[in-house]
Amino acid sequence: MPNFSNLTIAKFLIIMLFTLTSCKTIENLPGGDARTTSPDPKERVKKNLEEGRGFRLDTALKGGGKGGDFLFASANELWRASLDTLDFMPLSSVNYSGGIIITDWYSDGDSIDESVKISIRFLTNEVRADALDIKVFYKKCNQVASCKISQKTGSLSAELKKQILSKATIYKKQNKDKNFKPYEGPTVDTTK
Repeated sequence: MPNFSNLTIAKFLIIMLFTLTSCKTIENLPGGDARTTSPDPKERVKKNLEEGRGFRLDTALKGGGKGGDFLFASANELWRASLDTLDFMPLSSVNYSGGIIITDWYSDGDSIDESVKISIRFLTNEVRADALDIKVFYKKCNQVASCKISQKTGSLSAELKKQILSKATIYKKQNKDKNFKPYEGPTVDTTK
Protein backbone atom coordinates (compact mmCIF):
# COMPACT_ATOMS: atom_id res chain seq x y z
CA MET A 1 0.00 0.00 0.00
CA PRO A 2 1.54 3.34 -1.02
CA ASN A 3 2.27 5.85 1.76
CA PHE A 4 0.49 9.15 1.06
CA SER A 5 1.04 12.17 3.27
CA ASN A 6 -1.83 14.37 4.40
CA LEU A 7 -0.59 17.17 2.17
CA THR A 8 -0.66 14.93 -0.89
CA ILE A 9 -4.21 13.77 -0.11
CA ALA A 10 -5.35 17.39 0.35
CA LYS A 11 -3.83 18.40 -2.99
CA PHE A 12 -5.50 15.45 -4.70
CA LEU A 13 -8.92 16.34 -3.22
CA ILE A 14 -8.63 19.98 -4.27
CA ILE A 15 -7.68 19.00 -7.83
CA MET A 16 -10.61 16.58 -7.98
CA LEU A 17 -13.00 19.25 -6.67
CA PHE A 18 -11.93 21.74 -9.33
CA THR A 19 -12.08 19.09 -12.04
CA LEU A 20 -15.58 17.98 -11.11
CA THR A 21 -17.01 21.48 -10.77
CA SER A 22 -15.45 22.67 -14.02
CA CYS A 23 -17.21 19.87 -15.92
CA LYS A 24 -20.67 21.21 -15.09
CA THR A 25 -22.29 23.48 -17.60
CA ILE A 26 -24.54 26.39 -16.72
CA GLU A 27 -27.60 24.31 -17.68
CA ASN A 28 -26.83 21.86 -14.87
CA LEU A 29 -26.56 24.54 -12.18
CA PRO A 30 -29.67 25.47 -10.17
CA GLY A 31 -31.58 28.24 -11.93
CA GLY A 32 -29.21 28.19 -14.89
CA ASP A 33 -30.37 27.92 -18.46
CA ALA A 34 -27.91 28.96 -21.15
CA ARG A 35 -30.66 29.34 -23.75
CA THR A 36 -32.59 32.04 -21.84
CA THR A 37 -29.88 33.67 -19.70
CA SER A 38 -27.99 36.51 -21.28
CA PRO A 39 -24.33 37.05 -20.43
CA ASP A 40 -24.96 40.81 -20.28
CA PRO A 41 -25.74 41.78 -16.66
CA LYS A 42 -27.84 44.80 -17.69
CA GLU A 43 -30.13 42.58 -19.74
CA ARG A 44 -30.47 40.07 -16.88
CA VAL A 45 -31.35 42.86 -14.44
CA LYS A 46 -33.92 44.25 -16.87
CA LYS A 47 -35.47 40.79 -17.35
CA ASN A 48 -35.59 40.14 -13.58
CA LEU A 49 -37.28 43.49 -12.98
CA GLU A 50 -39.86 42.78 -15.68
CA GLU A 51 -40.61 39.42 -14.08
CA GLY A 52 -40.88 40.99 -10.63
CA ARG A 53 -37.92 39.10 -9.19
CA GLY A 54 -36.07 42.10 -7.78
CA PHE A 55 -35.96 45.83 -7.42
CA ARG A 56 -33.54 48.63 -8.05
CA LEU A 57 -32.80 51.00 -5.22
CA ASP A 58 -32.43 54.07 -7.41
CA THR A 59 -35.86 53.62 -9.06
CA ALA A 60 -37.55 52.63 -5.80
CA LEU A 61 -36.41 55.85 -4.15
CA LYS A 62 -37.53 57.94 -7.11
CA GLY A 63 -40.96 56.34 -7.10
CA GLY A 64 -40.37 54.55 -10.39
CA GLY A 65 -40.93 50.94 -11.24
CA LYS A 66 -43.36 48.89 -9.18
CA GLY A 67 -42.38 50.42 -5.81
CA GLY A 68 -44.36 53.07 -3.98
CA ASP A 69 -43.48 56.71 -3.53
CA PHE A 70 -42.25 56.81 0.06
CA LEU A 71 -40.58 59.78 1.62
CA PHE A 72 -38.07 59.20 4.36
CA ALA A 73 -39.64 59.53 7.79
CA SER A 74 -37.36 62.41 8.70
CA ALA A 75 -38.72 64.46 5.79
CA ASN A 76 -42.34 64.12 6.93
CA GLU A 77 -43.09 66.97 9.32
CA LEU A 78 -46.20 65.34 10.86
CA TRP A 79 -44.33 62.12 11.55
CA ARG A 80 -41.39 63.90 13.20
CA ALA A 81 -43.67 66.13 15.26
CA SER A 82 -45.70 63.15 16.46
CA LEU A 83 -42.62 61.22 17.56
CA ASP A 84 -41.20 64.31 19.27
CA THR A 85 -44.47 64.90 21.11
CA LEU A 86 -44.69 61.28 22.30
CA ASP A 87 -40.99 60.88 23.10
CA PHE A 88 -41.69 60.44 26.83
CA MET A 89 -43.86 57.37 26.23
CA PRO A 90 -42.68 53.86 25.32
CA LEU A 91 -43.71 52.92 21.80
CA SER A 92 -45.44 49.62 21.12
CA SER A 93 -45.78 49.75 17.34
CA VAL A 94 -44.47 52.24 14.80
CA ASN A 95 -45.07 51.79 11.08
CA TYR A 96 -44.20 54.67 8.78
CA SER A 97 -45.46 53.06 5.57
CA GLY A 98 -48.70 52.08 7.32
CA GLY A 99 -49.03 55.54 8.86
CA ILE A 100 -49.59 54.56 12.49
CA ILE A 101 -47.93 55.09 15.87
CA ILE A 102 -49.14 53.15 18.91
CA THR A 103 -47.68 53.72 22.34
CA ASP A 104 -47.47 51.16 25.11
CA TRP A 105 -49.46 51.60 28.30
CA TYR A 106 -48.00 54.51 30.25
CA SER A 107 -48.39 55.54 33.85
CA ASP A 108 -46.77 58.64 35.31
CA GLY A 109 -45.87 56.89 38.56
CA ASP A 110 -48.30 58.79 40.81
CA SER A 111 -51.22 56.52 40.04
CA ILE A 112 -50.20 52.88 39.69
CA ASP A 113 -53.70 51.67 38.88
CA GLU A 114 -54.25 54.08 35.94
CA SER A 115 -52.54 53.99 32.54
CA VAL A 116 -52.95 55.66 29.18
CA LYS A 117 -52.29 54.40 25.64
CA ILE A 118 -52.30 56.60 22.53
CA SER A 119 -52.66 55.70 18.87
CA ILE A 120 -52.04 58.16 16.07
CA ARG A 121 -53.13 57.33 12.55
CA PHE A 122 -51.95 59.52 9.67
CA LEU A 123 -54.65 60.24 7.11
CA THR A 124 -52.46 62.44 4.91
CA ASN A 125 -48.90 63.82 4.83
CA GLU A 126 -50.11 67.40 4.64
CA VAL A 127 -49.94 69.56 7.75
CA ARG A 128 -53.60 70.27 8.43
CA ALA A 129 -56.15 69.69 11.18
CA ASP A 130 -57.81 66.62 9.63
CA ALA A 131 -54.49 64.87 8.90
CA LEU A 132 -54.41 62.97 12.20
CA ASP A 133 -56.75 60.55 13.91
CA ILE A 134 -55.71 60.45 17.57
CA LYS A 135 -57.28 57.97 19.98
CA VAL A 136 -56.59 57.94 23.71
CA PHE A 137 -57.34 54.85 25.78
CA TYR A 138 -57.46 54.75 29.57
CA LYS A 139 -56.94 51.65 31.65
CA LYS A 140 -58.09 51.66 35.26
CA CYS A 141 -57.30 48.64 37.41
CA ASN A 142 -58.32 47.80 40.95
CA GLN A 143 -56.12 45.99 43.47
CA VAL A 144 -57.17 42.53 42.21
CA ALA A 145 -55.83 43.26 38.71
CA SER A 146 -59.27 43.56 37.18
CA CYS A 147 -58.88 46.27 34.56
CA LYS A 148 -61.37 48.35 32.62
CA ILE A 149 -60.21 49.88 29.33
CA SER A 150 -62.13 52.72 27.72
CA GLN A 151 -61.61 55.20 24.91
CA LYS A 152 -62.02 58.80 25.88
CA THR A 153 -62.41 61.78 23.61
CA GLY A 154 -61.55 64.99 25.28
CA SER A 155 -58.90 67.46 26.16
CA LEU A 156 -55.87 65.13 25.94
CA SER A 157 -56.61 64.13 22.35
CA ALA A 158 -57.23 67.74 21.32
CA GLU A 159 -54.13 68.93 23.17
CA LEU A 160 -51.95 66.30 21.47
CA LYS A 161 -53.29 67.23 18.03
CA LYS A 162 -52.67 70.92 18.68
CA GLN A 163 -49.10 70.30 19.87
CA ILE A 164 -48.27 67.96 16.96
CA LEU A 165 -49.68 70.36 14.35
CA SER A 166 -47.81 73.34 15.79
CA LYS A 167 -44.50 71.40 15.81
CA ALA A 168 -45.15 70.14 12.27
CA THR A 169 -45.79 73.70 11.09
CA ILE A 170 -42.47 74.80 12.58
CA TYR A 171 -40.65 71.87 10.93
CA LYS A 172 -42.28 72.64 7.59
CA LYS A 173 -41.23 76.30 7.78
CA GLN A 174 -37.66 75.28 8.70
CA ASN A 175 -37.50 72.89 5.72
CA LYS A 176 -38.88 75.53 3.38
CA ASP A 177 -36.37 78.15 4.61
CA LYS A 178 -33.49 75.67 4.39
CA ASN A 179 -34.36 74.61 0.83
CA PHE A 180 -35.21 78.11 -0.43
CA LYS A 181 -32.65 79.50 -2.85
CA PRO A 182 -33.49 82.91 -4.31
CA TYR A 183 -33.28 83.32 -8.07
CA GLU A 184 -30.29 85.45 -8.91
CA GLY A 185 -30.91 85.71 -12.63
CA PRO A 186 -28.35 85.50 -15.40
CA THR A 187 -24.96 86.98 -14.74
CA VAL A 188 -24.11 90.05 -16.77
CA ASP A 189 -20.56 90.97 -17.60
CA THR A 190 -20.26 94.71 -16.89
CA THR A 191 -16.57 94.95 -17.77
CA LYS A 192 -17.22 95.35 -21.52
